[in-house]
Formats: sequence, C-alpha cells, structure tokens
Amino acid sequence: MPDLPALPRLPALPRRHALAALGCLLLAACATTAPVSTRPPADVRGEIVQRMPARVADRVLWAADIEAAFAAQRIDPSSENICAVLAVTEQESGYQADPAVAGLAKIARGEIDKRASSKHIPGFLVDAALAIKSSDGRSYAQRLQRARTERELSEIYQDLIGRVPLGTRLFADSNPVQTGGPMQVGIPFAESNAAGYPYPVARSIRDEVFTRRGGLYFGIAHLLGYQTPYTRKVHRFADYNAGWYASRNAAFQSAVSRASGISLALDGDLLQPGARLDNPGKTELAVRALGRELQMDDRAIREGLQRGDRLEFDDTALYSKVYALAEARAGRPLPRAMIPGIKLESPKITRELTTAWFATRVDERYQRCMQQAMR
Repeated sequence: MPDLPALPRLPALPRRHALAALGCLLLAACATTAPVSTRPPADVRGEIVQRMPARVADRVLWAADIEAAFAAQRIDPSSENICAVLAVTEQESGYQADPAVAGLAKIARGEIDKRASSKHIPGFLVDAALAIKSSDGRSYAQRLQRARTERELSEIYQDLIGRVPLGTRLFADSNPVQTGGPMQVGIPFAESNAAGYPYPVARSIRDEVFTRRGGLYFGIAHLLGYQTPYTRKVHRFADYNAGWYASRNAAFQSAVSRASGISLALDGDLLQPGARLDNPGKTELAVRALGRELQMDDRAIREGLQRGDRLEFDDTALYSKVYALAEARAGRPLPRAMIPGIKLESPKITRELTTAWFATRVDERYQRCMQQAMR
C-alpha cells in the first residue's frame, strides 16, 4: 500500500533552506478528507507511552501532546505513524523540547561575524553593538556567551533586531534561527501552517515551535501532513530532511539521467529557483535533451517540472513519458523513490553528514519501535 497518511494540507514548504512547495494537490483516487480515528484518545496515549523509551521524563505529557497533534490534524494515530514521530523526535532532540546545542555561543558569534564581513561592517562596530545593554539588562555579548539552546539564541536575535540598528542591518529583519523544538521543524514552515493551530499563542508561532506541544504539532505536520506515493517510511524520513517529495524527485532525476545519458545530482530539486525559461537548471536541461523523444517542447517540460512539489507530478505526461523511455533503455523497471544525495550543511553540524545518514538513522529507530509494538 502506498504511504498515504491522513490529511491533505496546502502549506508552503521549506526545501532545505527555502520555501519551495506550493501545496499538495490530490490525485482523483485519493480521499479528500481523512477518516476520523475511532480509537479512544486514552488508548492512543497509552500506546505512545508504551513505545517511548523508559528513560524519557514526562512520557505521559509527551504522549498527550502527540495524540493532540494527531487529533487536531486528523492524522491516523496508527502504529506506523506513532513510531515515525517517535523516531524523528528521538533522532532530532532525544526528547528534549528545547535541546541544548554544543558550542552554540561560538556558532552564534561566528554567524554574526560572517554576516558582518559579507556586508563590509568593521569588527569594532560589531563589538560595540554587542556591548549595548539588551532588554534584560545584560549586554548582547553576555547573553550570547551564555546561550545554550536555539530558543535562547532566537530571543537574543529578536531583541537585537528590534532594538539595535546594526542588528537590522546584519539580519535584515530575518532571525537566523530557522529550526527549533523537539523535532527540529523549520520555523518558516510553522509560520506558514499556523491556521488551525489548536493552542493559544501568547507571543508568536516562532515561540511556540520551541515548546513541546508546538514543536510536536508542526513537526508532525511536516512529517505526516502530506500524501506521498511511497511504500517505505524511509523515504518520508528523507523528505523530512530534504523537503517534501525530494525522494520521489531524486528517483525521477535518476530516470532522466538514465534516459539522457547526462549525469545529474540526485538532490530532488527539479527546477533551479527563479530560473527563467531561457535559463534552465541542469535537470531541466537534461529533460529538454529528450524533448524530441518525449514529443514535448521546452514550455511543456517546464510546466511539468513545476508540478514537482506536488503529489500530482506522478500523474503528468512528463513523468510517465520519462519513465517509459528510461525503462525501455534500462530494460527493467526503475525505482519511483530514492533517498536524495544531499550533504547536510549547518553551523550546528561538526562532521560530514548526509540526508541518507539522517533517513537511515531515523529508519533504524522506526524499525525498533515497530518491532517493540509487535511483541
């Protein structure tokens, strides 16, 4: 059975560091609404508690927030979906609502200095700005030195942007902290999907992401709030890291490469961001090389690739024609999903990691959770 979880959503989606997806449009055969779960909430919460590691503090509270997120978003609280959420949460934070980041003070200062250098701002001006007293009476430099979590760092940046002119110049009103919470969900994603959030928002959606309930709600939305054609959860885990439909699109790129003989980076990005029709990216150029065999012109190819951020891309003429051509040349069926080949880049990452590493690690946790559930 394809991996088609509960509720179709229409959010903007961060593709690694940018909002890329325009929404999830449904195939005709897909249900337009999710069935309401008939499981009693207490039963769902009890199952979540049972599957969480015994070492986790406040398991009952974690279970309550996870169950509430499933219910609010009408996502099926199946064993598979529960284990998927627990696996991502354990991998991303070890069940910490606002996890500490090693060496965060150094990372933060490095980010400030990097931005200052790119804008040709002298170091002494940066030092002077950070020496200013912040809203809590301490200097910004003192607060940065003591920052241990992304929530603390986000609050410092927000304060700096709002109170110090150089802060606005450095960050252009955009807080550099873009992920947070127990599932390390993207804050732009959360802000774009705040409609229907079931809790009162005291300050901002950004602040909610750093809470257990908010981080879980938006993390679950990002992990399970869209339909996919996948038959294995590992590809959904890869998408969680690389962007919705990245695994489907990486497999399509592989098929394009097979059909055209042109080597491509299998990163799941079908279109170069902002590319004009007369300035296509590498994947689009490779598809255009097949234009005569596909019986499609450049505009038709572009229109097909523009659907690569949606489920309906599977149903386009471009998708079916490329696979027919590639499989004819390969002499065998080709995969419809593939973990993207992406190297992870973040100031928080201190060793070489990839989307494949992330997806595999999460999948290992998922499989252990599922085996536990079967006992």
